[in-house]
Amino acid sequence: MSNSLAIAAVTTTLRYLLQRRFDSNGSGSVTVTTKPPDKARDNNGNANNQVNLFLYQTKENAAWRNMDIPTQVKPGETGLPPLALNLYYMLTAYAQNDDFPEPTSHNLLGEAMSVFHDYSVLKPEDIKNALPAADIAKYDLYNQIERVKITPQSLSLDELSKMWTTFQTQYRISTAYEVSVVLIESTRPPKTPLPVLSRSSGDTGVTTQANITPPYPTLLSVNFTAIEQARENLPAYQKKLLQKPAANLGDELTLTGYNLEGNNVEIVFNNPQLTAPNIITIAATARTPTEIQLTIDTTQPDKWCPGLYTVTANIEDRSSNGLPLPIAPTIENLAFDSRDNSDPNKPNNVIVQVTCNPPVLPAQRVSLVLSTQETALVEIGNRELIARNHPIQTDTLEFELGDIPAGTYQVRPRLRVDGVDSLVINYNVTPLVIPLAFISEIALVIS
Repeated sequence: MSNSLAIAAVTTTLRYLLQRRFDSNGSGSVTVTTKPPDKARDNNGNANNQVNLFLYQTKENAAWRNMDIPTQVKPGETGLPPLALNLYYMLTAYAQNDDFPEPTSHNLLGEAMSVFHDYSVLKPEDIKNALPAADIAKYDLYNQIERVKITPQSLSLDELSKMWTTFQTQYRISTAYEVSVVLIESTRPPKTPLPVLSRSSGDTGVTTQANITPPYPTLLSVNFTAIEQARENLPAYQKKLLQKPAANLGDELTLTGYNLEGNNVEIVFNNPQLTAPNIITIAATARTPTEIQLTIDTTQPDKWCPGLYTVTANIEDRSSNGLPLPIAPTIENLAFDSRDNSDPNKPNNVIVQVTCNPPVLPAQRVSLVLSTQETALVEIGNRELIARNHPIQTDTLEFELGDIPAGTYQVRPRLRVDGVDSLVINYNVTPLVIPLAFISEIALVIS
């Protein structure tokens, strides 16, 4: 594992590899520097051949970002992952007397690129040789479990131009490299609790069974009892056509699953708008290991609200998975209330009142859709009308229709609460047959 000196160790090693090649191949006097481009030629002027290695960017390595080091963090322990970095270098060649009369910078760049091609993986020996003998103990990059690799990077002319413009200096022939990965160990120690020697006397450990049935309470489906009974009398090709999109208070439900039997069985209906979930205790006669029968309570509608619920089963001290169940509002009444002239921009504004069950909570989004063929209502038909503000839980909502002429209008209303619509199909007829029928239209009398 490396410490915070790893970046400097990489730069020093790359410079060492370049300088060693230039000193050994008879290229003459070539200086290898690690300066910003605008400072690279400050001391040398145009007198010497030079190769400059500039670290212009660092990025976190995505593969190692949240990974523990296997040799540092053992099972059951927690520690911070290392700071994993990719380093990006720009390699620039400068020629004596600005490439006159020979393109010496091209030769230097080719030689430098050859070095990084030959040493595309930094070996521990190269890292040690690059560092002063007295400092090897401080620079522990050579102990890193992941090898450091050098990969050419393709920069567009536009990217190179922007980089050189940033340093306000003349462009020189350059190439870029990615050096990956440098793992800098966190200075915060991992948490290392003692291992577990034995389980408690009441813990029997992992149980096994020779089938695919889950050993714990599991819900598979939430069905409407009346719909399931009606399907039994339908041809096979029509069974899937008989669907009910949402429940109403008072509906009988059949929950199917596994391991649903126990001494104390409860079905929990949870909605994020409610302060407490609704819990229905299941009698022993209404349950089997694979099926539970229940009726959604209608005696206390104030404890419910329309919307999307999550249904779970509590079997003694264990809980099942959750299944979604939308509970739709029921429109009890739709009637004209008054004409509001308080807003001069909305003269003769028709206000209608809708009474619904269960009541709506203050934070819920409520809208009304009036499906109609009436010409006078064409501008408001089939679009949402947002309810007026309701600061408390209420079953009476007000909606603005605008300046509608007096008269009697046939409408088929839908109340939408948090995305759940009141039912427009009549599921209360007996028997239920395909095709299903819409609920009857309502005569809305506006005066």
